[in-house]
Amino acid sequence: MAGGGFSASGAGGKEFEAKITPIVIISCIMAATGGLMFGYDIGVSGGVTAMDPFLKKFFPTVYKRTKDQGLNSNYCKYDNQGLQLFTSSLYLAGLTATFFASYTTRRLGRRLTMLIAGCFFIVGVILNAAAQDLAMLIIGRILLGCGVGFANQAVPLFLSEIAPTRIRGGLNILFQLNVTIGILFANLVNYGTAKISGGWGWRLSLGLAGFPALLLTLGAIFVVDTPNSLIERGRLEEGKNVLRKIRGTDNIEPEFLELVEASRIAKEVKHPFRNLLQRRNRPQLIISVALQIFQQFTGINAIMFYAPVLFSTLGFGSSAALYSAVITGAVNVLSTVVSIYSVDKLGRRILLLEAGVQMLISQIVIAIILGIKVTDHSDNLSHGWGIFVVVMVCTYVSAFAWSWGPLGWLIPSETFPLETRSAGQSVTVCVNLLFTFVMAQAFLSMLCHFKYGIFLFFSGWIFVMSLFVFFLLPETKNVPIEEMTERVWKQHWLWKRYMVDDDDIDVVKKNGHANGFDPSAQL
Repeated sequence: MAGGGFSASGAGGKEFEAKITPIVIISCIMAATGGLMFGYDIGVSGGVTAMDPFLKKFFPTVYKRTKDQGLNSNYCKYDNQGLQLFTSSLYLAGLTATFFASYTTRRLGRRLTMLIAGCFFIVGVILNAAAQDLAMLIIGRILLGCGVGFANQAVPLFLSEIAPTRIRGGLNILFQLNVTIGILFANLVNYGTAKISGGWGWRLSLGLAGFPALLLTLGAIFVVDTPNSLIERGRLEEGKNVLRKIRGTDNIEPEFLELVEASRIAKEVKHPFRNLLQRRNRPQLIISVALQIFQQFTGINAIMFYAPVLFSTLGFGSSAALYSAVITGAVNVLSTVVSIYSVDKLGRRILLLEAGVQMLISQIVIAIILGIKVTDHSDNLSHGWGIFVVVMVCTYVSAFAWSWGPLGWLIPSETFPLETRSAGQSVTVCVNLLFTFVMAQAFLSMLCHFKYGIFLFFSGWIFVMSLFVFFLLPETKNVPIEEMTERVWKQHWLWKRYMVDDDDIDVVKKNGHANGFDPSAQL
């Protein structure tokens, strides 16, 4: 049953009639299970690396170090490149797969790309759960990374294109919500499997990733492809029929014609990646790249990857560390729900700016507490101080969850025009996975060397990114994707200067010099 009928703004002031139809909701939920898989992969690695049987089998050096407190400082117990590679290899593989995913997303469609991601996930899960040595474990993680690359390329595009404009932000954040649910699910699983006698609990933790992998694969089989993708591939009638179904109305001709026109313009672009570098596309590219770098330098993924390890480092017992990770995972989920309800009402900028202040304060407080209470070889964290640290981590996680987490994916997916959207999303995912890999590979070593200063390092970046948002990030709420240039970029104090083609600048310069003045200052 369709519900919530409304009109969404179209090009040139036209109104596109659209309802929130069941097919939109179901398709978005099924597609967003790609986020569930991604989140589970993030959460499960930190949990199993805190389990003694897993460390004893694959990383005996680390296991010995955790049991002999005299070998290293509290901050350096888990500092091991091989252990970090187990976590980070997934993201390096995802980085490589993104380039292939850009092609399949454009030529084969968003739905088939999600199906490919599901297949990679399933094979990777099987290898991880059955791993007999480190090589088998890493290969499984690499295949999971390929799935991440394909899913992160297709799912945000799918959600942005199928959702009506008025609720595009909320539905797109379903991807991020599923990421947080996946992290929480992994933390709960790890908490339970760590108690299994016999030392095989880590296999169950890794094997249960097959559940979200299967959901994504089934979802990709049953959902429809987006009208944008079908029209882009020349299947106009099919695209029109799908648009009619997902909008819940027969009055879809204005929106259909706009999609056809956008597709025609897109087909004139023979080299989308090269086109990304053109002057008029630089604002979207700069903002997308910056958001991905900043998202990772908030420190969130480092904390989520290694939450149990981090809490163990701070003096929590193994069981207490996993329990604390469950709490932060639950806060992550609930706070992402806040973003779903507020992003299309309050806007993107205010959420990012408020969260910057909240994250900055909580990280500085954590750094001060650890600097005073946790030294290299002694832990003076009392029960009360330990709880306070968890509260501060939750305060930090909640701010990220309703801001930089979902909006880091939402804003790039809705700002690129159709002719560069697939290439732009590819660059977005590529940069995100590159810096996710860097953080995953470096965090435990950084924790060893920076100690409590690691939180000051991240808080410094949060201050910088908040300034970036305040001065350079325009508001995109309730703006149809195809109208971004006219209503967003051409209205911004800085980016409007880039809304002139390079060829036009050459013509203006030529005419200007012929008349005896330098037009470059005017541009």
